[in-house]
Amino acid sequence: MTALIDGRSTESLASIVRSTHWDARVEPCDHEDAHRMRASVDLLAERLSGSDSVYGVTHGFGPLVAFSAADSPMEQGAGLIAHLGSAQGRPLDPEVSRLIVWLRLSSMRKGHSAVSPDFWQTLADLWNAGFTPSIPRDGTVSASGDLQPLAHAAMAHAGTGEAWVRGDGGWSVVPAAQALADMDAKPVEWSAREALAFVNGTSVSLAVCIVNHQAVLRLVRAVGILTARIADILGSNPEAYHAGIGRVRGQTGQLTVARWIREDLPPGMERNPLRPLQEPYSLRCAPQVLGAVLDQLYGAEEILVREAMGCTDNPIFYEGELLHGGNFHAMPIGLCSDQIGLCLQQVAFLAERQLALLCDPSYNGGVPPMLTPRPGAGSGLAGVQLSATSFVSRIRQLAYPASLTALPTNGGNQDHVPMALNGANSVAEAVELAWLVVGSLAVGVAQRGALAGRNETAGGLWADLARLSPPLQADRPLAAEVRAASRLLQEAAEGLLSSED
Repeated sequence: MTALIDGRSTESLASIVRSTHWDARVEPCDHEDAHRMRASVDLLAERLSGSDSVYGVTHGFGPLVAFSAADSPMEQGAGLIAHLGSAQGRPLDPEVSRLIVWLRLSSMRKGHSAVSPDFWQTLADLWNAGFTPSIPRDGTVSASGDLQPLAHAAMAHAGTGEAWVRGDGGWSVVPAAQALADMDAKPVEWSAREALAFVNGTSVSLAVCIVNHQAVLRLVRAVGILTARIADILGSNPEAYHAGIGRVRGQTGQLTVARWIREDLPPGMERNPLRPLQEPYSLRCAPQVLGAVLDQLYGAEEILVREAMGCTDNPIFYEGELLHGGNFHAMPIGLCSDQIGLCLQQVAFLAERQLALLCDPSYNGGVPPMLTPRPGAGSGLAGVQLSATSFVSRIRQLAYPASLTALPTNGGNQDHVPMALNGANSVAEAVELAWLVVGSLAVGVAQRGALAGRNETAGGLWADLARLSPPLQADRPLAAEVRAASRLLQEAAEGLLSSED
């Protein structure tokens, strides 16, 4: 188990995501884990024997806390999960679902949740065997945790929901009872405390936010790659990316992005005398814009890693005390998610402006408008640019901060809510569109390279891009090329970031 030291962790979001890959395994509880977990179980038993009030165990849930719980802990647990089975919408991706359950396991093994090591191991064994609940994405306010999506995950473990299965043709959704039977595994029975420990957590909004964070990081890297290629083809002034400019300002992200761009420029590159001394901001200020995004991502990563390594349960069992509080409130994730969405919009906006620059003869080095070799007879990238503009507009709608849409609910009990998963889901949709903007820019780079005669001598990534988007001898539908270019840049960015990790 990774512990927090002075509120910090040596974990990274990338390492957390790697820990949840299909072939990853959760290690069994060690002696210290088991000791902490048993201590919290014993403390719960002690408090119950003394007739103490324990939320969700001796009393009802939410605004019904004033009423006594069912006599049977199993009935109480089943009722909790059943009444929260109200989530809707398409299921989250299986990779996200695996991350969600991994995060719940990580939280519960801290020993603050009164979950026994044996029960925890049952869940861990199912995860290790590949059991992956199908979790609807919509329907939680993320205040008492992501209750509804996590309840659907719990239902799947109990054999009453749905689960993802992985076959030769990819992933598909089947009844959870069938998935468990095919694994020769028994359905999980949820007691009141164990059920509450599972659903009272921020793991769904956190998992989606982590995946979004890593995607936006790749987007920044991809636009950095394309910026360097554009500057190279046009002969832009490389001084804009000089390390000295970043050093006098002192912003870490700006220094990093400028270094990325310099590393992709030809050694000793000089400005083409036909180019202006200072390029438009979409080229000249790329380190400042992308660097600012990078700095925001760095800051969000610290918060998200702390959340992933912490315990987001209620009540909490801590050093011999039973504490009723609100660690399940997902405000840290909600604000991170909102900021990631705003950052994403900046990256997509910059890429769209770079595409506009390539399509405009006033800035693109004098080649025809819309990068067509046959202006008038052909329209080149006119359609691609229009679509990219639409994508950015839609991204701006999706990036509206979800934390500003909060409504009180639950009989006034949840009177301040973060809407963290709503925000993370919107950012996830925006990420898909942002990659299409990047793919559109990449197709523009391929066509500008062809008009400059640069693609014939290109190697590596640029040769691959030239092959998937050959010169426009005549107009053709470019949607498939945009998607292919997007995938190519995603792979390139991921490879570069992995080499630097």
